[in-house]
Amino acid sequence: MTTFMPYENETTEFKRQLTDSLEKEVVAFLNSGRGGDIYIGVEDDGTIVGVQNPDKLQLAIIDRIRSNILPTTLGFFDVVTTELQGLPVIRIIVARGTEKPYYIKKYGLSPAGAYIRVGTGAQPLTTEMIDRLYASRTRNSLRNIPSPRLNLSFNQLKIYYDEKGFTVNDSFLENLDLYTPDGRLNYVAYLMADQNSVSIKVAKYAGTDKVELMENEEYGYCSLIKATHRVLDKLEIENRTFTKISGRAERFQKRMVDARALREALINAVVHNDFTREVPPVIEFYSDRLSITSYGGLVEGLSMEEFFAGRSMPRNREIMRIYRDLDLVEQLGSGMNRILSAYSPDVFKISDNFLEVCFPIEGTLESSNKGTPDEISEKMTAAQKWGEKYGEKWGENEKAVMECMVQDRKVSISAISDKTGLSTSGVEKILSRFKKRGILRRIGPAKGGYWEIGKTQKESAFSPQLPLLSPYIRRPQ
Repeated sequence: MTTFMPYENETTEFKRQLTDSLEKEVVAFLNSGRGGDIYIGVEDDGTIVGVQNPDKLQLAIIDRIRSNILPTTLGFFDVVTTELQGLPVIRIIVARGTEKPYYIKKYGLSPAGAYIRVGTGAQPLTTEMIDRLYASRTRNSLRNIPSPRLNLSFNQLKIYYDEKGFTVNDSFLENLDLYTPDGRLNYVAYLMADQNSVSIKVAKYAGTDKVELMENEEYGYCSLIKATHRVLDKLEIENRTFTKISGRAERFQKRMVDARALREALINAVVHNDFTREVPPVIEFYSDRLSITSYGGLVEGLSMEEFFAGRSMPRNREIMRIYRDLDLVEQLGSGMNRILSAYSPDVFKISDNFLEVCFPIEGTLESSNKGTPDEISEKMTAAQKWGEKYGEKWGENEKAVMECMVQDRKVSISAISDKTGLSTSGVEKILSRFKKRGILRRIGPAKGGYWEIGKTQKESAFSPQLPLLSPYIRRPQ
């Protein structure tokens, strides 16, 4: 037997084995201000003893929490098996509940059934505390808001559940809490339906501000699950791999944005978005950053410190449960850890109404040009050298388009689009700006002609063999 480092405290509870007090401890964390973790297989003094048959034990714990506690706890807890110093231990992660007071079903809403975590133990709520919590319980949760449409179908959602091996039967919608207390389809059902009026916005801008919009796409008007998968596919395409060359001509590859952090940020933005105001998440690409914004700020009662520590407090419990069922969310609080393992907390911008994650785009010339003057010169593209020579300040998209023409003076607009990933209309806008500035001229027809670059013919004499370093250029595999 070995000793586990932490001690029991207001957010950590140890149990040698599964006992009859499980529901009491879970209820206490649900009613507390921070939630907490319960470890099964650890003595009160922190000695690790492990458990037998962890898989069977997990199922028993999940069934007890789901069946014996009210209001419903789905989406507010997770049960995982972890290994501590070689021994299997069950970890029950409990989030702070949003529909307090929670209570043990068989004892009802009374001091005998309702508890709160105080220090290292669970204390019964007084009748006055129960009344106060019940009176302040939010009434505008998505579960209680009726769907704005009456005739909804759920074929897309059922397909996703069927693919994951779930049984889809007549109780499917009820099991997912898609009804209001009076039996009508609720707003969660509306979001998960085959047709709705909700869409996730994806925009691309030419520079570092919103002056010039290059693309504006919407992913939605279908099940929120399907829309999320479509946006994830879009981000996978846009999040290109670039090759960076060091001063010693060593090459290594890296994504523009850490792929795991990007995925988690998008999922978090959807799951925790405040849909009661009918404001969907927005994804915005700039030349130097990628921004994901959700509406609603931090969930009420969650401090900034707890947020960055990965404490989970789902804004939309029913949505969280569905995303977990479909493996879009792994375990409570894991998303924040993945983001902060790749980026500093500075990527978050949090206000009362909005939460934005702003990822710097790796591989931009501004962020990668570090080193001695000679090393920097080796890394600079022909387009950047030319731009600096004539005082032209370009965004990354402009540099990428110019580099295509440097490499091939006869390159077509469609070929530039293929190489850079920009739309043809976006390429045309950039070319138009170059022409207006006197930087670019088209000589000859669309077929058979070529690009003349430079304010005079002499200025176009830079070498087309300079290394191509832009992350926006797709290289042959």
